Amino acid sequence: MQYTISALVANKSGVLMRVSSLFSRRAYNIDSLSVCATEDPTLSRMTIVLNGDDYILEQMMKQMDKLIDVKKIIHVEAKNAIFRELLLIKVNAPAEKRAEIYQICQIFRAKVDDLYPTSMVIELTGESNKLDGFINMVKDYGILEMARTGVTAISRGDSCIKDMLDYNERI
Repeated sequence: MQYTISALVANKSGVLMRVSSLFSRRAYNIDSLSVCATEDPTLSRMTIVLNGDDYILEQMMKQMDKLIDVKKIIHVEAKNAIFRELLLIKVNAPAEKRAEIYQICQIFRAKVDDLYPTSMVIELTGESNKLDGFINMVKDYGILEMARTGVTAISRGDSCIKDMLDYNERI
């Protein structure tokens, strides 16, 4: 089963290495990892997707929670959050195939960012399965290059992971 963990961590060098080494030392693979600064310059948000069972999830959250630089950690459930990824994909697009590729882009609400005589670069955001579906639709045209971010998640409604922090934890 796939699990998503969201953590607020200190925004300083070495934190990403310490967190990722927790997983590698235990031979657990990270399926997706996204890290970015938050509205608070002292904090970064890490979104980690891992495969496993409830035991693995519990162990990894406990291990991460022991790290000084991890300020708050939660298991993000699909019903309470919004998940997104970004895909940039360069496909083979000769003139006679461009209209077909453009129609696929419209169906998926993708944006053509760059056009050359024989290729096009397309941008798409959405949930992982949407990106997978788009990739499957354009693969027959020939994928020349592809870059995909990790999953980013944020809670729905008024609740915020940052609200769970005490003032002293923010410093």
